[in-house]
Amino acid sequence: MTNSLASGLDFEDMFDLAPISLWMEDYSGLKQLFAQWRAAGVTDLQQFFREDPRRVQQCSQCFQVLRVNQYTLELFKAPDQATLQNRLDEVFRGDMHDSIVAELLALWDGQLSFANRSVNYALDGRRMDIQVRFRVLPGYEDSWSRVLVSLEDITAEVMSTQRLQASEQYARDLFAHSPVSLWVEDFSAVKQLLDEVRERGIRDFRTFLKVHPEFVTRCMQEIRVIDVNQQTLEMFGASSKANLLHNLSQVFRGEMYDSFAEQLQDLWDGKLVQQREVVNYSLTGDVLHIHMEFAIMNSHVRNWDLVLLSLVDITARKKAESYLEYLGKHDVLTQLRNRAFYTEELNRLSRKGPWPLSVIAIDMNGLKGVNDDHGHAAGDAMLRRIGEVLTKAVDAPACAARIGGDEFMVLLPGTDERGAQAMQERILSLLELNNQFYPGQTIHLAMGHACGREGASMEAVVHRADQAMYAEKMRFYAGRAQDRRVDSML
Repeated sequence: MTNSLASGLDFEDMFDLAPISLWMEDYSGLKQLFAQWRAAGVTDLQQFFREDPRRVQQCSQCFQVLRVNQYTLELFKAPDQATLQNRLDEVFRGDMHDSIVAELLALWDGQLSFANRSVNYALDGRRMDIQVRFRVLPGYEDSWSRVLVSLEDITAEVMSTQRLQASEQYARDLFAHSPVSLWVEDFSAVKQLLDEVRERGIRDFRTFLKVHPEFVTRCMQEIRVIDVNQQTLEMFGASSKANLLHNLSQVFRGEMYDSFAEQLQDLWDGKLVQQREVVNYSLTGDVLHIHMEFAIMNSHVRNWDLVLLSLVDITARKKAESYLEYLGKHDVLTQLRNRAFYTEELNRLSRKGPWPLSVIAIDMNGLKGVNDDHGHAAGDAMLRRIGEVLTKAVDAPACAARIGGDEFMVLLPGTDERGAQAMQERILSLLELNNQFYPGQTIHLAMGHACGREGASMEAVVHRADQAMYAEKMRFYAGRAQDRRVDSML
């Protein structure tokens, strides 16, 4: 008797002093309700609840609270058990009814113990996420009149998880919807290949790549693409990630080999954060000029299995730069080289050859008269025609340039006087065809050439060509004057 009493007192003390919310409840009313429903032919309780959600509330009203411990009163901000019981409708409400269904289904299926997460409310209105565990006590399996329920406030844990999930979702959204192409890649196999080369005693990696160019290709093949974002698909014209990843050989080709070799050299030298301009190709074959930033994540520097690449399409900028460069070296009207390029090229050839170096000075006859009589648009049209003729006549490494209003020069490296004379005749031949194509708008050119050998003053050579051209021009105008005198006499 004494031991039994002591045991009872121990249980009472443990129940009251437990550092967790404990509820002793009577579920016998619920068991009776279940028996009535089974007798009425209910077999699928979940479907039964769907047909009339009020049945869930009917079940919850069958729970009878017999006793709670002190921790429960403190948790739910209740001064005593009577107050708590009288205000249970404030504790069990709202989204709590969604979670109680799982508990009811477990009891319906004969489970005498169960754990679930639910929501309760303290009497001060505070919402609490709760870890619920219940067990029908031994000896009461037939009546369910004694059920021990424990409630653990896990609000802080749930909120922390939610914040973590929100942060992860935010990071995923930043990745997915970034206006920059982002790639997550695994370079661990590349690191293994580089380590193997080091273990073989290779120290001059640049020379190694020149001797073994296939190593670069092998490294490219070992890169594993983990993920790409939406901007990447749009940039490369891919319909899906699978479509892009299955066609990477179309994206990384051509000039990409050399830039990847430099990237490997940087990795060999320990540069785990890099940036460079590279060339890729869209799946439609368009050239894409890319500014790439490459970084091995700090937490993965041991094996390089997490690498982030950002790619910015700078194709438009490159085209603009190319156009500006073109404008800096070309004459807009005739599309020939301009005076700045001519001067630079003449100086370069003067220093390095190849010799002999010939020049042809060209001037259009009668441009002022055309401008005065027909307007500058007509004069510009004739200058463009000269550009067409010289473009067709002069092939690299020779070059033709417009150095003034109606003044042109042709540089002929590695060409002697005979070659220069042949070029003049070629220009005149093509000019004749051009004049036939534009009847009534005949163009007349005055040309003179000169040749310089190694060590000659190119300034003097150009002067001789100019003098020969001016002599030709004088003969042209003298001939025109003679023709006018003859015409007047007739």
